[in-house]
Amino acid sequence: MLWGLWHFHFVRGEPRTARELGEQLLTLAQQHQEPTYFLAAHFMLGGALTALGALAPALTHWEQTFALYDPQQHHALTYLFGADPGVFSLSFASHALWLRGYPDQAIMRSRQALDLVQDLSHPFSQALAHCYAAMLHQFRREPRLVQQQAEAAMTLCTEQGFTYYLAWATLLRGWGLMVQSADRANEDAMAQLRQGFADLLATGAGIRETYYRALLAEAAGSRGKSEAGQQLLAEAFVAVQRTEERYWEAELYRWQGELLGQDTERPQREDAEASFLLALEVARSQHAKSLELRAAMSLGRLWQEQGKRDDARTLLVPVYHWFTEGFDTADLQEAKALLEALIQHA
Repeated sequence: MLWGLWHFHFVRGEPRTARELGEQLLTLAQQHQEPTYFLAAHFMLGGALTALGALAPALTHWEQTFALYDPQQHHALTYLFGADPGVFSLSFASHALWLRGYPDQAIMRSRQALDLVQDLSHPFSQALAHCYAAMLHQFRREPRLVQQQAEAAMTLCTEQGFTYYLAWATLLRGWGLMVQSADRANEDAMAQLRQGFADLLATGAGIRETYYRALLAEAAGSRGKSEAGQQLLAEAFVAVQRTEERYWEAELYRWQGELLGQDTERPQREDAEASFLLALEVARSQHAKSLELRAAMSLGRLWQEQGKRDDARTLLVPVYHWFTEGFDTADLQEAKALLEALIQHA
């Protein structure tokens, strides 16, 4: 019962209630010392805490889930839980790992999920793994891989009638097509982005609404429609307050700054700087190193344009040097290039 209620509230975009349900099941597990209860409780708490932006405790629960999961013993739970718990845990935890600043560990967990699901004859688990993988590749800014995973999910979802995951995959495929297109105003890509989002809302799902609106705002900005992008972000901030889903909050502030920075008027530039500073503050409070790096780069570029190169370098150096992996990803490559430019002109 608790497992079913957790999914209902989580997908509706109520992570605080989902967390409370996870805590109830953890208490029950401790009373009965039942390993399956522990497995489900740690999963529920890992998911809820990730959504709330409490990344460090979330990863503790994900590690507990991995330690408890035994494919031979727990695969039978697939038909009780709706999805293989190992595939689900590995897929979901990959997002928390990327946010926390471990891009290579994130991709390793995602690949483990995809490898595991190949041995299962369970289309829903397969669709789930592909959707989470597509979203992870979007985090890593790998549009071709986003498109590839999204299309694999769409094929399964169309065959099986998985409405929710079909909408999710459609939206992500639209983002992948948009970024790969020479014409960032690619109408087919934009239509898929909008249709996927509309279909998601139509299911009653509220989870990840802030993330989806940020993707739409990015798309609007790429077409020079700053005002439309800012309106989408304003709606995303309302959703944050309504749901308390905060893992993407730093990116909302950063994109707000990017869109404000498209206006060359001085007041807008000052507002952009304020938004980037808020993005940094939120990312640091959540220990979301990947988002802190992005915020530092956005603010660093702004300061570079203003001739404040020393400030930009001082800001970016410690964030960049915190990372021990993921140096082939777009974010870290761009951070390295920005640092080199700042040093050359010091």
